[in-house]
Amino acid sequence: MTAHKLRRRATVVIAALTACAALTATQAQSAPTQDEITPATKFYVDPHSKAAKQALADFRNGDIENATNMARLASWPQAEWFTEGTPDQVRVKVNKLVRRARAVNRTPVLVAYNVPGRDCTQYSSGGAASSAAYRQWIDAFAAGIGDNRATVVVEPDGLALLPKDCGPSTDPTGDLTAARIADLAYAVRTLKAKPRTAVYLDAGNVQWRAVGDIAQRLLDAGVRYGDGFALNVSNTHPTEHNARYGTWIAKCMWFATDGPEQARGHADWCASQYYSSAAPNDGAPGNSVSSADPTTWRWTDAWFGQNVGTPSADELRHFVIDTSRNGRGAWAPEPGKYSGDPEAWCNAPGRGLGPRPTADTGVPLVDAYLWIKIPGESDGSCTRNTGGTIDPEYGIVDPPAGAWWPDQAHTLARNAVPRLTFNR
Repeated sequence: MTAHKLRRRATVVIAALTACAALTATQAQSAPTQDEITPATKFYVDPHSKAAKQALADFRNGDIENATNMARLASWPQAEWFTEGTPDQVRVKVNKLVRRARAVNRTPVLVAYNVPGRDCTQYSSGGAASSAAYRQWIDAFAAGIGDNRATVVVEPDGLALLPKDCGPSTDPTGDLTAARIADLAYAVRTLKAKPRTAVYLDAGNVQWRAVGDIAQRLLDAGVRYGDGFALNVSNTHPTEHNARYGTWIAKCMWFATDGPEQARGHADWCASQYYSSAAPNDGAPGNSVSSADPTTWRWTDAWFGQNVGTPSADELRHFVIDTSRNGRGAWAPEPGKYSGDPEAWCNAPGRGLGPRPTADTGVPLVDAYLWIKIPGESDGSCTRNTGGTIDPEYGIVDPPAGAWWPDQAHTLARNAVPRLTFNR
């Protein structure tokens, strides 16, 4: 590359970084004043994000291509996670974020991730010491938001991975699971009590809980107190698959609460990504539902058409979808490569950024596409159940959960679908 071209690209990167730093000082269309997301909502961009810092580091190292991509990545809104700290500490941190966003007329996206026993004993395990401690922490989180605008995603995996799901010896009496459900309901109610806060309770992803199962869990955990639910957090399943799944969940909750009298309390009757009674289920190819084959989901659609009909969008719970790593869809290893669980969700190789964050999705029940999982942060030190410490997909010990991983950030930006551009 000629010196002229290098100087030109360096100038582009410097200008991009300057624009990124100034982005939050730009006033665009006024965001709505009500406590919900609308297509006009504009989300907050942190000018000092990890991607922005990586862009500067890449530029100093002479890596102009990656610096440019990191500057592009840094121009888009991403969530900020709150995972620990005393009540006073979380109140101060939350308040600083919402005040920075308020100063530039934007809505920040926050993640509350501190429920007791979170993630079982996996890579992101931890959480508050008790339900009482958690509720004090949530009270402080809500106090930090105050009267400011905010969108909060409540406890990724907290509902799809209940204590009873962690193993037969984790919750033999069911007390821990009951406490988790109550804690989540408390969090949703407390956060939604703030006048300008939208609240979405996490519900896993399309390849996890069956529709009726997660619908009932959402109802038990007080989704009715908030704005809806969140899907695909920290995962890579296609946006359209999650949108279909979320629509089924919303219709299933309506069916079990406001549908036919005989259906009340029967979310378990709902068809799912795994089974539909509307299908012939006669063993012929395509005549039963397979979660791995979306062409068979027509049978699930058929069940909802027959039993639910078409309630209006106003009658159904809405949802948001994490598109931070699903541009190339889900990853699967070569057949036979691993004898155990390949942990397809964990630092999936070769993935790319998905649809850009926006509240103008054009999908009636999808309030927003968000980058909830911060692109470039590790899922943990994945081993693909090989018994060692090395991740065989990368040949290294992966960084701990939540740690910044430059190589992953570069890959996600390079493989983005659609192609990564600057947020204008």
